[in-house]
Amino acid sequence: MAETSFDLVVIGGGPGGYVAAIRAAQLGLTVCCVEQEPALGGTCLRVGCIPSKAMLESSHRYADARESLAAHGVRVAGVELDLAAMLQRKDQIVSGLTQGIGSLFQKNKVARIAGHGKIAGAGRVTVEADGGATQLMAKHILIATGSKPARLPGVELDGDRVGTSTEALAYAEVPQRLAVIGGGYIGLEMGSVWRRLGSQVVVLEYLDHILPGMDRQLADEAFRAFKKQGFEFRLGCRVTGARATKNGAVVEAEGMQPLEADRVLLAVGRTPNTDGLGLDAAGVRVDQRGRVVVDEQYRTSVDGIYAIGDVIGGAMLAHKAEEEGMACVERIVTGYGHVNYNAIPAVVYTHPEIASVGRTEDELKKENVEYRRGQFSFRANGRARSLGDADGFVKILADAATDRILGAHMIGPHVGELIAEATVAIEFGASSEDLARTCHAHPTLSEAVKEAAMAVSGRQIHS
Repeated sequence: MAETSFDLVVIGGGPGGYVAAIRAAQLGLTVCCVEQEPALGGTCLRVGCIPSKAMLESSHRYADARESLAAHGVRVAGVELDLAAMLQRKDQIVSGLTQGIGSLFQKNKVARIAGHGKIAGAGRVTVEADGGATQLMAKHILIATGSKPARLPGVELDGDRVGTSTEALAYAEVPQRLAVIGGGYIGLEMGSVWRRLGSQVVVLEYLDHILPGMDRQLADEAFRAFKKQGFEFRLGCRVTGARATKNGAVVEAEGMQPLEADRVLLAVGRTPNTDGLGLDAAGVRVDQRGRVVVDEQYRTSVDGIYAIGDVIGGAMLAHKAEEEGMACVERIVTGYGHVNYNAIPAVVYTHPEIASVGRTEDELKKENVEYRRGQFSFRANGRARSLGDADGFVKILADAATDRILGAHMIGPHVGELIAEATVAIEFGASSEDLARTCHAHPTLSEAVKEAAMAVSGRQIHS
C-alpha cells in the first residue's frame, strides 16, 4: 500500500471541500483532496445548483419566447423546443466548470486523488480505488462529503420513473404529468423547469404551506404566483408510497385517490453523506440525524479531524459550506476564522425569484424581539415595470430600539442578486437608516431595497 503525507487531507471535492483545499494551500499547507466521483464540484456542480440553474434559464427563455415577447412588440412564430440541445447546453456548462476546478487545483498545487476516502484513525485516511488502496498520512483531516437526497418510506426509487432531482435534470422527454413530492426549493425549481416546458405539475406537500423555513409572507406570495403558472398543489398531504408502473408511476397518500403520473420527483430534503467514512471506528461522534457533531471551530470529537458543510448542522447550502471551509482552515493555520450564520442568504431560483437573509418575522416574534418593518412593492419600481416583471416586494426588518437590520426578505425580479446588498448590511451591522441614506442608481431594481429601508421609518417616497 502506497503512503503519502500531507498537512491536510480533505475528503470530498464539493464546494466546501475544494474551496477549503484551495484556501489551505494559499495559506501554505500541503493539501490533498480525495473525491470518489470522476468530476470535482460535488452535488452542487454536477447534479444540483449549476445544472438546475442552466435548465431554469433555458426553460424560462423558452416560456418567454412563447408567452411574453409579444408584449414587448416582438412577434415570434413557430417556437419549438429542442430538449436534447437544452440538456447538452447544461452538460457543457457543468463540464467546463468541473474542469475549471481541476485547473485551480493545479494552480494552487492541491493534489487530487480519485477514490473513496475512509478515516483509518487519527491522522490516517485510506483511499480505495480500482481494487487497490492508498494510505494518506495527515496532520489534519477535513470531512466535507456533502449530502444526498433524503428517502421517504414507501417511495420506491427506480432511477427512472420514480427518482430524485438527479434524474429530473435529465429527462429525455417532457413528462405529460409530473408529481413532485415536497414543496421545498428543490421541488419547486425542478417543477418550474418542466412546467415551463409543458408538463402538468402536481406538488404534494406534507405541511399546510410551501417553502418551509422561509419567511411565511414570501411563501404565501410565491404560492399564489405558482398557482397562476398552472401548478397544482395538494397541501397537508402525507405521501405513503410511490412506485413505477407499466406506463408511468403512481403516488399514494392518506385520504387521497392514487395519483397517476408519467414521472415522480422525490424532493423531501437531503441527508448527510457519511456512509462508509469509518466514523464510528475512528470515534467521530454523530447525532441522531447522522450529522457529524462539531464545535464552533469545526472540530469533531477526535483531535485533528474536522467537518464542514452538509455533513454538520445548519442549512444545506453550497455557499455556507464554502464559508465554513475557509473559516475552518484559517482557524487551523492562523487561529482565526468566523462565519456569521445570520448573514447566510438563501435563494430560490423560480420565477419570481425568492431570497431571504437573517431573521424572519416568525422567528423575531418567537424570540420576543421588538422590530420595525419596511416593505416596498416592485410595482412602484420603474425598472421592474420596464422589464415587464413587477410582481413581488422587498421587506426589511430592523430592531425597534437600535434600527440594526435583522432580516431582509424579497420576492420578485432578480432578487437573488439584490439579496447581497442586504447580506452585506447585516454582516457590517448596518441600520435601516444606513441603507436609506445610500444613493442607489436610477432606474434600478435595487431602488426597491432603498425604499424598503426608508419604509422602516415610514418615509418611503414612491408608495
